[in-house]
Amino acid sequence: MSILPDELWRRILELGIRSRCFTYKDLCCISISCRRLRRISDEDWLWSRLLFFDFPSDHRDPPSSSFPSFSLNRSKSLYRSRYERDRERKFAAHKRAVLRKESQIAEHSRKLRGLETRLVEETDNMRATISELSNLRKVREASVALKVWQPEVIRGRQKQIVEQCVVPVESRIHALEMELKLCKQQILGFEKALKDEKQRLNIAKEELLAVKYHPLRDYTSLSAGDHESNKKKKKQRTEKITLGQDSSSGSLFI
Repeated sequence: MSILPDELWRRILELGIRSRCFTYKDLCCISISCRRLRRISDEDWLWSRLLFFDFPSDHRDPPSSSFPSFSLNRSKSLYRSRYERDRERKFAAHKRAVLRKESQIAEHSRKLRGLETRLVEETDNMRATISELSNLRKVREASVALKVWQPEVIRGRQKQIVEQCVVPVESRIHALEMELKLCKQQILGFEKALKDEKQRLNIAKEELLAVKYHPLRDYTSLSAGDHESNKKKKKQRTEKITLGQDSSSGSLFI
């Protein structure tokens, strides 16, 4: 290592930074290896290039390709301040992302409780409808039996009871049958909505765990369509695998 001249080491570090193989961590690790590499890695022009490649928004033009004068590490201090500011921004974005996911989980949980309550109410309504429909059918069967088998006095009493009903039994039975069908449709709809909402809740919980696992990730570009895009990519990969299997099976038959 001592045989290589400083110009060659500078060229190696420059190529590493330009190809994005070296990061600020690598420069810091190189600087503690020996005094010579510490002196070279602390040169201002290296940190100026690293500053340009890591934070291009702050620099419109790249630094010149020739080695500048090796002055004090002003760019290193600037890189440190820019890095700390960017890290604070990422932490703030991470905190907002966590709060956003937690609010989504709370909203999904609230919707789940509402759907479960409505499902219980609709189930109770269906049970009451079934019970009333069963009683009306028994009344209809009993009235038919009374007309055939009971004496005239009982038939008159049964006729009086039927006449006191505002709604005829057949009409009421038909209305209850329609109401029972509607209750079953409502229950199916609530069960499907409950299943979808549970799936959304589980996805939100998984995303929250992923967000907490990567605290320094750039969350400013996150959107609600990320999960949909991941599903589309997975579907495309599955279709490609299926097409590949079909083509391979076709070649075997050939």
